[in-house]
Amino acid sequence: MISRGQVIDTSFAVDVWQHGKARTVTFRELLSRRTVISVYMRNNTPSCDRQNESLAAEAASLDRAGFNVIAISRDGPKSQARYGLARNLTYTLVSDPEDRFARATDSLVEKSMYGRTFVGPARAAYILDCDGTVLAVAEKVRPAEHAAQLQELIREL
Repeated sequence: MISRGQVIDTSFAVDVWQHGKARTVTFRELLSRRTVISVYMRNNTPSCDRQNESLAAEAASLDRAGFNVIAISRDGPKSQARYGLARNLTYTLVSDPEDRFARATDSLVEKSMYGRTFVGPARAAYILDCDGTVLAVAEKVRPAEHAAQLQELIREL
């Protein structure tokens, strides 16, 4: 997994749901200021929903503190739009079914569910500077305590 001080390649294209609209951008375009990035697997699953609920509760305070907020999952753009609207999310949702962000951060890991093994993105969080420099990493997100975990990372900057 990428570590603090390293710079990730942010030139890859992603589909985003932002401010009620869907569009395609390069990831670099999303980094207009320091940015909190929360990675989860799927919409409408218990742990991932708790992670997003915790993030949503603090999104406004993170914005006031000068941070963009992004949540990334493998869900497609239509699923992200439905999820964002249904939960009234104010932050950006990124559709990344090809794990481009996970590859850029070297965070693809082996997972197991119902006896099946597969490779997927680590449930992690990152704080990036505008140029893609990693300022902080939470290698293991605690879904229900995610906002507090992010606030702790920010205090340590």
